[in-house]
Amino acid sequence: MKTSDATSRSLAVFPAGSNGEFNLPPELAMVIERGCGCELWDTEGRRFLDFSMGWGSVLVGHARPEVVEAVTQQAARGSNFSYVTSQSLALAEEIVRLSPACDAVRFCASGTEATAYCLTLARASTGRAKVLKFEGAYHGAHEVGTTSLFPSAEPDYPRPDPTSAGIEQTVRDTVLVAPFNDLELTRQIIEQHRGELAAVIVEPLQRCVPPAAGFLEGLRAITAEHGVLLVFDEVVTGFRLAYGGAQEYYGVVPDLVAYGKALGGGYPIGVFGGRSDVMDLVREDRLGRETYVWTASTLGGNPISTAAARAALKVFGTEGVYPRLHALGNYLRDGMRRVLAERRVTAQVIGDGPLAQMVLSDANVRDYRSSQHADKPLARRLMLGLFRRGIFLNPMGTKLYLSLAHDEAACDELLAVLAEVLDAEAVQAS
Repeated sequence: MKTSDATSRSLAVFPAGSNGEFNLPPELAMVIERGCGCELWDTEGRRFLDFSMGWGSVLVGHARPEVVEAVTQQAARGSNFSYVTSQSLALAEEIVRLSPACDAVRFCASGTEATAYCLTLARASTGRAKVLKFEGAYHGAHEVGTTSLFPSAEPDYPRPDPTSAGIEQTVRDTVLVAPFNDLELTRQIIEQHRGELAAVIVEPLQRCVPPAAGFLEGLRAITAEHGVLLVFDEVVTGFRLAYGGAQEYYGVVPDLVAYGKALGGGYPIGVFGGRSDVMDLVREDRLGRETYVWTASTLGGNPISTAAARAALKVFGTEGVYPRLHALGNYLRDGMRRVLAERRVTAQVIGDGPLAQMVLSDANVRDYRSSQHADKPLARRLMLGLFRRGIFLNPMGTKLYLSLAHDEAACDELLAVLAEVLDAEAVQAS
């Protein structure tokens, strides 16, 4: 790709020419002009098939008519009041109805804020300082969220790896880390630190790694036994695996839950909720008490985002939506396995629902360590090869997001390009 004027301007004002994580070489940097369904066009008029979908926030598809109409109508009535509105009230009532974990909720502006508030509430409720997370999990751009996200050293559980600079002391003092799907080691860590452990936070489907049979149920039992709060980070799984999210899909109910991404229909939103005794700690009439937790958000629950979310929920509640999303995910994952097998590439394809990830390894993928590519340079070349050929994705290769705007034809297009990239790599290697 030739660097355009818009791209040059982007490289001048954004570090690495992006708003974070994409890590594209300068010659592949671009500026998006518009999107519709599952397609994007950049400022040069080039079309891309989107398998990032706003990092999964646009599960309904770009410019979904129902969402556009709801936002347009609300914009004429006001965009923000920093207070409860008819839109946010109706949305909150629906979330409380669909989530068995939520007796009450509050809004914020992102999933990062929602998970951070959950952890603060857990600490205040228990009077304990530490939290446990699972290696490789991402819970947002805060200290706990990025800890051991991309650990650089061999594991020494429960010792954390900060991953990001500037947070080393906080992480060392307050965060414990365990391997996902290892219930016995997690149990040992919880029992050893039960007197200082406030919460265990987990992505029920960690990135694209499914929970092993009994793992989430075991976490629920262990945390309840020791008075540790179980926090589900449903920023990704919420409304994606089922209308009731991972709680419905896996049949496990946490003490606190965080939502974001798909709920907003492409607009910024965050929600945190849980048991009434814990959520009541945010009541302003408790100000001055030792257990009062301050929470507020200027844009949280704004009527534009909540109108978009209500429109998205109506779409998600339509009959047949989740069978379709799961069938499409299976179609893509099976197709990826077929393309890889035909070319004798050693790889695993993991995921669930409308999520897929390719792992260049022969390992049984069950945690962060086993989900890493055996040949990382090859994986990088393959991701960039897809991007060069019009597949928009995060070249760090974490996951592919499907949406309601995708169909089998879109999956077939991705599979054809994947085959082309693999064939080109084989020719170059020969």
